[in-house]
Amino acid sequence: MLIDVVLPCLDEAAALPWVLTRMPGGYRPIVVDNGSADGSAEVAAALGAVVVREPRRGFGAACQAGLRAARSEVVCFMDADASLDPRQLPRVSDPVVAGESDLVLGRRNPARGAWPAHARLGNAVLARRLRRGAGVPLRDLGPMRACRRAPLAALGLTDARFGYPLEMVLRAAAAGWRVTEADVDYFPRTGRSKVTGTVRGTLRAIADMRAVLAEHRR
Repeated sequence: MLIDVVLPCLDEAAALPWVLTRMPGGYRPIVVDNGSADGSAEVAAALGAVVVREPRRGFGAACQAGLRAARSEVVCFMDADASLDPRQLPRVSDPVVAGESDLVLGRRNPARGAWPAHARLGNAVLARRLRRGAGVPLRDLGPMRACRRAPLAALGLTDARFGYPLEMVLRAAAAGWRVTEADVDYFPRTGRSKVTGTVRGTLRAIADMRAVLAEHRR
């Protein structure tokens, strides 16, 4: 079975060679260039990835563009910054392929220095709200995840920013999906993160996710 892997990308030219050369057989990378100025799209194309250009800035916008480009029955998402190992993609996709889960998120096991304290705290707070408010048994809103493509498209996700990963979980849970976790390793990323690399970036992502939570409650 071919599985498409959506990789939102903004200036990740330094990380892409490691990520794309570690893609397992049967997994097709779709690199969504979200306005890179460092030649990321050219690097990805030279390494054999499908390249999609999404001029509308935003993590969610990039994910949606990748989803529209995907053709496989099961689709994965992961960051393109070398913080996650593509060789571990079967950990999240296998339960979906086997029909044991509808949405699997990679629960991050961080190496030293991989996950700043402010980012880990923000993630923990949001995960706790998910458990209490939506009954979703998650400890981590991990960026490596897998689900079936057509049902995901039917959920009608709209967030174009950093609220997209949370919106995916909330809408999936509301639709009665079985949402589970699988352990994956988490490494220090290549280059500086646009989100967890700064307190400001983390706060921006949390604000986006809070907006999604507020909309969900309404």
